[in-house]
Amino acid sequence: MQLPPLCPTAASPVVFVTGAGISAESGVPTFRGPEGYWTVGSTVYHPQDLATNRSYRQMPREVWRWYLYRRSVCRGAVPNPAHHALVSLERELGDAFRLVTQNVDGLHLRAGHSRAALAEVHGDIHWMRDERTDEVLPIPAGLELGRDEPLSDEQWALLRNPATGNRCRPHILWFDEYYEEHLYRSETALRWGRSACLVVVVGTSGAARMPWLVAEAGLAGEALLIDVNPEPNPFRELAAEAGNRGRVVAATAVGGVAEAVAAVRDSRNSHHGAAKNP
Repeated sequence: MQLPPLCPTAASPVVFVTGAGISAESGVPTFRGPEGYWTVGSTVYHPQDLATNRSYRQMPREVWRWYLYRRSVCRGAVPNPAHHALVSLERELGDAFRLVTQNVDGLHLRAGHSRAALAEVHGDIHWMRDERTDEVLPIPAGLELGRDEPLSDEQWALLRNPATGNRCRPHILWFDEYYEEHLYRSETALRWGRSACLVVVVGTSGAARMPWLVAEAGLAGEALLIDVNPEPNPFRELAAEAGNRGRVVAATAVGGVAEAVAAVRDSRNSHHGAAKNP
């Protein structure tokens, strides 16, 4: 894949947007797959039903039990070559690299990304948040649960802010909530999209709103758009509609990210070569 010469800067960065496809290659089940369903008594809840503020208010311990199980699955996964390729590119580009992820598994941070370059627009499953003050705290040790393990009273008592005594909730954006900058860097993500020279969308189906908004913002600001996904999806259509500013890499995340990163490097080198030889 060839790109026109690019010169990423802090004011005009390369922005990667990642979805479930990159985590799936680390063994993290997709949110809407069979592993996402949860049974309480005789009722089977779909993720879209359980991952809501409403459900949390009605059955907080069950919602926490589900998230602590999902967290244990995420803790068992490790960053894959796609994660590491993006870390390598961040180290090369510095503040000309930005990453927006809808994933809550924390794998990008574990791979080595800086927090300054990362917007986790749906939160992070390894953290909890004071219900009253919005202070974000790490989930205490000793709260790893298997799928069918109960949440004990002792574990339930740990899910409080030790400084305030307030109950904490998962630090996750739920389906019946809104993006908020101070919690999820959502406005920051949009700003990066508007100023980007290139937006690369990896492994997302378009079901979440923020990746779509970032991609649209990039195209409105004259950025190039690359969609990395083995399956047809709305971003592939958006890239096709962008004409010579759109590219499609019909591959899974590991191979597709490697191709996109190589294209960015080649494009940047071409720009530097042209600048030296006007």
